[in-house]
Amino acid sequence: MEEYTVALAGNPNVGKSSLFNRLTGLHQHTGNWPGKTVELARGTCRDKSATLHLVDLPGTYSLQADSPEEQVAGDFIAGGEADVTLVVADATSLRRSLHLAVQVRQMTSRMVLCVNLIDEARRRKIEVDFKRLSCALGVPAVAVSARSGEGLDMLCAALRDVASRPAAPDRWHVTYGPAVERELAVLSPLPRHEAVRQLARQGNERLRDGIVAAQMERAEAIAAVSVRRPDGGTDCRDRWLDRLLTSRRTGIPAMLLLLLLVFYLTIWGANYPSALLSRWLMGLQEPLRGLLGGAPWWLRGALVDGMYRTVAWVVSVMLPPMAVFFPLFTALEDAGLLPRIAFDLDRFFRGAGAHGRQSLTMCMGFGCNACGVTGCRIIDSPRERLVAMLTNQFVPCNGRFPTLIALIRLFFSGGAHTRTRALSATGVFLAVILFSVAMTWLASRLLSSTVLRGETSSFSLELPPYRMPRLGQVLVRSLLDRTLFVLGRALTVAAPAGLLIWILANVRAGGAPLLTHLSGVLEPLGRLMGLDGMILLAFLLGFPANEIVLPVLLMGYLQTGSLTDYGELTQLGAILTGHGWTAVTALCAMLLCLLHFPCGTTCLTLRRETGSWKWTVVGFLLPTAMGVAACMLTHGAAHLLGM
Repeated sequence: MEEYTVALAGNPNVGKSSLFNRLTGLHQHTGNWPGKTVELARGTCRDKSATLHLVDLPGTYSLQADSPEEQVAGDFIAGGEADVTLVVADATSLRRSLHLAVQVRQMTSRMVLCVNLIDEARRRKIEVDFKRLSCALGVPAVAVSARSGEGLDMLCAALRDVASRPAAPDRWHVTYGPAVERELAVLSPLPRHEAVRQLARQGNERLRDGIVAAQMERAEAIAAVSVRRPDGGTDCRDRWLDRLLTSRRTGIPAMLLLLLLVFYLTIWGANYPSALLSRWLMGLQEPLRGLLGGAPWWLRGALVDGMYRTVAWVVSVMLPPMAVFFPLFTALEDAGLLPRIAFDLDRFFRGAGAHGRQSLTMCMGFGCNACGVTGCRIIDSPRERLVAMLTNQFVPCNGRFPTLIALIRLFFSGGAHTRTRALSATGVFLAVILFSVAMTWLASRLLSSTVLRGETSSFSLELPPYRMPRLGQVLVRSLLDRTLFVLGRALTVAAPAGLLIWILANVRAGGAPLLTHLSGVLEPLGRLMGLDGMILLAFLLGFPANEIVLPVLLMGYLQTGSLTDYGELTQLGAILTGHGWTAVTALCAMLLCLLHFPCGTTCLTLRRETGSWKWTVVGFLLPTAMGVAACMLTHGAAHLLGM
């Protein structure tokens, strides 16, 4: 059986990943490009006559730009490692997709054009003349719907046919203007496509613009003879939704309502599953103690009450919200709504000297800051990518939601009626979210004007068509790629931290546990911040996962020796007020919850993504310093006002 290597290229949002998943099924794996932080996926597609090894290159609009993703894609295609290059185009916007197709066609004749989303094009009454399209490019052009599987057999046959053919003389090329052609003549010992790439990278804007203009003109000419749209317009539904979601007047309010709905479903939708999972995991403690019946009491306590109880707590509190949030977030991405959010917030972040795509990574941080840091790879500029990574933890992840919501409901949900209290709590929570976004902007501005000064880069922001999310793909991407990935990292930090917490709570000195002595050391700083030493210690010991801050605080207040659940909200309120909490204390605790060092999982991710301990330390200290300052200012203002 013959084996061929297929390079899979295409713009973002053309269904390239869907096609890759459809062709390869589960026969795929993901890894970093050698020597780079760019991820790519490899997979295998087998049929009766050949085996196709697919390499899914990073999505790109051009092969001549300077981002790591575009360099990887261009170098792989130009290097001749692939037997055939499969360019995926969007049938609903073929003109835009053909620019990349023209660039690839200049580099190789061993190419197949896959026109995806053909079912959506039919719905919009877009007609593609595939015979003319194939003739104009000099390569096979195949109509495909990756969603339904239409045309995949013809696509595989075309790939086999092109890959198995011997190389033939290729006369296809783009004709450039006189200035570009003169420069190409100087570089004539090089292959023409490599000379074009070198000219485009030299930084001469005049030559670069001439190259792009000629390629776009060729793409437009090909589209003109092969695409026909009788109505010449777009869907009324899409136009209406774009007016609503991208308008200066309605875009931001619509975005806030959308995010509020996601938060509501995440918080309240995860409550019951979280309680069930907690009861089941905590119920395993006694059987575990039974298995360790012959062991010393301290070993049973360290393993069961320390390590296992902390891990079980993190899993029960962290897993359900992530299992709700990430599918919702991925569904918004699939539906085409997240790029509209980035469009709305682009000017906001550019005003801070940051990148417009930071709005997307910030939104991802609401689910998990570690995922938000990883998502910063979509930002091409190294400076702006670093700004986005260092400021992602300023938005609260789902691990901080339980603490924030509990304090809001206890101290800031006024009103006598249940519905009034719920509405009041929701309004305060939304205000907290907006405050965190404002602090993200402030921190980005601070970094961009000091240690990370530089020009704000421009970028192309595509507004893809609105589509119904695909349930299976949403669940796989969100649960496997994000939820379990983050949970695995969290557990590697939670287990040793649980052991440390148990030791501090159970090893006594001078008649009191070490936990009490440490809180006494932190008491003066806590008082300056409007808190107490035990609250600060709870945040420090919550480093492995923000979910355990309140349980650690109760363990310290009640001297229980292990993490303690607060049960009903009224019980928690009685414990806190009994230890001197007021509305000012709660406000300062909420500020510290929003503005403090990232959790252990996020720190590990920062170290991996930046490759530097220096920037990891900056990412640790920056929010902490701002949080301490905010608490001191709030406490000082309350003292002056006599509160």
